Amino acid sequence: MDLLEFVRGCTFEDFLFTPQCGIVARRDPGRIDLSARFSEHITIKRPLVSANMDTITRAAMAVVLAEEGGIGVIDRGFRAGDVQPQVTEVETVKRTQHGIITAPHTISVNRSVSEAIHEMERTHVGTLAVVDGEGRLAGLLTERDVRFVGPKIPVSERMTPRDRLVVHTGLISLDEAESVMTAQKIKKLPLINPDGTLLGIITAKDLLKHKRHPFATRDDQGRLRVGAAVGATGDYLERAAELVRVGADVLVVDIAHGHSRVMERALEELRKRHGNIELIAGNVATEEGARFLLERGANGIKVGIGPGGGCTTRLNTNFGIPQVEAIVRCRIAVGDRVPLIADGGVKRDGSIAQALMFGGDSVMLGSVFAGTEETPGEVVLKSVLEPDLQKIVKVPFKVFRGMASVGAIRDRLDLEEAETREVEAFGAEGIEVSVPAQGSARTIIHNMIKHLCSAISYGGAESLQELREKFWAHPERYIVKLTAASRVESFQR
Repeated sequence: MDLLEFVRGCTFEDFLFTPQCGIVARRDPGRIDLSARFSEHITIKRPLVSANMDTITRAAMAVVLAEEGGIGVIDRGFRAGDVQPQVTEVETVKRTQHGIITAPHTISVNRSVSEAIHEMERTHVGTLAVVDGEGRLAGLLTERDVRFVGPKIPVSERMTPRDRLVVHTGLISLDEAESVMTAQKIKKLPLINPDGTLLGIITAKDLLKHKRHPFATRDDQGRLRVGAAVGATGDYLERAAELVRVGADVLVVDIAHGHSRVMERALEELRKRHGNIELIAGNVATEEGARFLLERGANGIKVGIGPGGGCTTRLNTNFGIPQVEAIVRCRIAVGDRVPLIADGGVKRDGSIAQALMFGGDSVMLGSVFAGTEETPGEVVLKSVLEPDLQKIVKVPFKVFRGMASVGAIRDRLDLEEAETREVEAFGAEGIEVSVPAQGSARTIIHNMIKHLCSAISYGGAESLQELREKFWAHPERYIVKLTAASRVESFQR
């Protein structure tokens, strides 16, 4: 079967898959392997990525995605030249969970209680490691230690001193740490070097989080992984340097047209300065575009020109490729050398399975998370007519917008003082809408994972990777091209 010729001009709503003989005993997300590559050297256990949009992914969303086995990409929708807000979001994610806290917040032994309280409020932590002038552990200071005491009292009088602490010299595995903490009935285990200098801290809270989220996407230190977006012009080099410094696991070089000289220069400069960082680049939709990014050192490629719910590129320019054709084109072009992220066009859970089978390694999602608790922005009550009751009711809404919308461009480029005509001259290719507020993104993710497991069962496979391999070996066994009537029967309820 000439797969590319068969899917030419087609997108998700044009196909069903033929059910195969099921071999999965239970459609249990805890047993079915859904792991996939996000970038060349980063694997995620759930192939879900939250989009780098300023109304979708900040720290709260990135934490949920990582805890549930995917990954979030913090958007770059901050004012030009103002790098710190995005850096703070990345830092927040990296400090949410740890295996070993290798850079715990500290305070000097000769400081006062008021200074300790200020440091706890600034860093949002309840325990500070107290160190002497040589960096040696002197004790631990908790919120309880500084409660109801005078502000000028020295930290040394309120801390639990080193000789009353259970400590461990050198590194230790999390399982061993759990055994020590259980036996000693302690919540925190400081780690020190042979000379007494502070090495790190392991907390019971972090150990519990590891048990609660066994599929979480974590780095070598047990911290949640997070991606961060940068552009290809302006402050992108300064932004990238700061994001790498605070531990961003991958940089997503995100521009509307990735197959461009602007992208080429950006990748060259970023690779020159940050040789080992994972770089994902996009967006593209053609074989030439995918090979272009691969040859310039991209560790992953974002695929999709205009399929997103907040994007109007195709309406405004008439350029783009239907998403299934785009994914197949790019997969054929790069093979398995680097992963593809299918970005956009997913309007129902079944399309996730399609995007992955047609060649995506993971799926980037934006509009499906719009309005959830974890998205940025305020909840606004709007008056809506309830048809059944024939009365006006107040309904909570949140804003969802494409990153090429007029509002997003204005915010990102600091153009509040500009005339409307000046802003529109940038060629906005996105929309801004109000969407009903809904519950946690966690519930949506759980349903997606269950439905993906069901798709693997219907596809006659035991894992996501096996399903993809079976599909590409014999696509003719799976693909059913739909008529207008069969689309109605399949997708309209």
